[in-house]
Amino acid sequence: MTATSLKEIPTIARWGGTGGSLAFKKDQLGFLGRGIERYGDIFRFRLLGLPIVVVNHPDYIRHILVDQGERYDKDAVIFKVVRPVLRKGLIANPDMALWRRQRRMMAPHFTPRTVNVFARNMTDETVQMLERWDADHEGEVINVTAEIGGLALRIVNRSLFSTDVSQAAGSFTQAFAVANTVLAAFFKLPFPPLSFPTPSHLRLKRAINTMDGFVADFIAERLAGGPRPEGDTDLLTLLLESVDEDDGRGMDLEQLHHEVLNICVGAYETTTNALSWAFYLLGRHPEVEEKLHTEVDQVLGGRVPTFDDLPKLTYTRMIVDEVLRIYSPAYQFMRRAGQEDEIGGYRMPKNTNVLVNSYLLHRHPDFWEAPERFDPERFSPERINERPKHAYVPFGSGHRICIGKHFALAELTLVLATIACGHRLLTPAGAPDVQPEALITLHPRGGVHLRLQRR
Repeated sequence: MTATSLKEIPTIARWGGTGGSLAFKKDQLGFLGRGIERYGDIFRFRLLGLPIVVVNHPDYIRHILVDQGERYDKDAVIFKVVRPVLRKGLIANPDMALWRRQRRMMAPHFTPRTVNVFARNMTDETVQMLERWDADHEGEVINVTAEIGGLALRIVNRSLFSTDVSQAAGSFTQAFAVANTVLAAFFKLPFPPLSFPTPSHLRLKRAINTMDGFVADFIAERLAGGPRPEGDTDLLTLLLESVDEDDGRGMDLEQLHHEVLNICVGAYETTTNALSWAFYLLGRHPEVEEKLHTEVDQVLGGRVPTFDDLPKLTYTRMIVDEVLRIYSPAYQFMRRAGQEDEIGGYRMPKNTNVLVNSYLLHRHPDFWEAPERFDPERFSPERINERPKHAYVPFGSGHRICIGKHFALAELTLVLATIACGHRLLTPAGAPDVQPEALITLHPRGGVHLRLQRR
């Protein structure tokens, strides 16, 4: 197809019927959903003066992430927004040469075999949380989001640093909440450079300093000869000892700091939200919870699960996958077209920001029957094979697929099974529905609050 015969991508006029960019600011998910309803699986709008193309079809997403993945980089607006926090770490780094070097060094430490080393951290910390729940909160309504947030941070930092972070965890979580809120607002509105001392910029800088201090203290303690892990190693040791096979050198301390912070943020935030949504949905679907209890009782018989149990916890994993479909924490991501391209017969201009919103993709009626229904059976092997692979992308795809995918799936499944063995989290009578809040990640607005009950 020649350049002149390519179709132009449908464009939402500034004051178009879907509401224009002001509607994006007010209701991001609603704005994008209305755009898809009106224009189909590809359309364009302008945000902060920048052209953004939304794609919502598995074929388009495969083209961008896999088939032409080298043409589409992360020098996109959403990653520019989060870069003040994540900087040169894997999540947002646009420098492909540096990204490839870091990925080569880090990838061996995030394989299923390596994750096996950290599975005990996941279940040990969960058991300790349950013991505290039984002593202090039985029968009470608890803030599940806050509790799981503390658990997620203890798991990732025990895996990173082989140490207890309980005392420092509160300041980190509060700082990240500030950063998430401020950066989400930046993505929706024109904003001055960070050097301009607005109140929100000052709040963000304080939050970044707090998170940096959290990471720097642990790294400095290790480099000064502080406690090292006994027996099985931790991720910090693995990263300190990593050497690039091409140049024979390791990471400098600045890069190490950025990668450790990226791991902390990524693992803490996604786990907190995914498990909050999981227990929210289970509390509203007792028929699914009953099947979960049947499986954990049959597979585990009351004992704590191990990494070797994961292949047997098939329904538990199906629940995890369905939660990630409905409320994927990393609910959208972007790429930038590094050169002009053609996608589905449409012309994709160079430098276009391309937005994939998995919250909407995972509800595409062509690939998901009754998409709002919570139905873990969608992820039986037979039904998976009926769908295009890229109708479901909670961790992205292609060469920049999330490096923590195996860690996350093991953690979500093991924590869910450990809690389900002996406890239920019930929806309080008259509790309103929890609405998704589209920040940089997808939060349950106001948190999930459920009543604790022993089975």
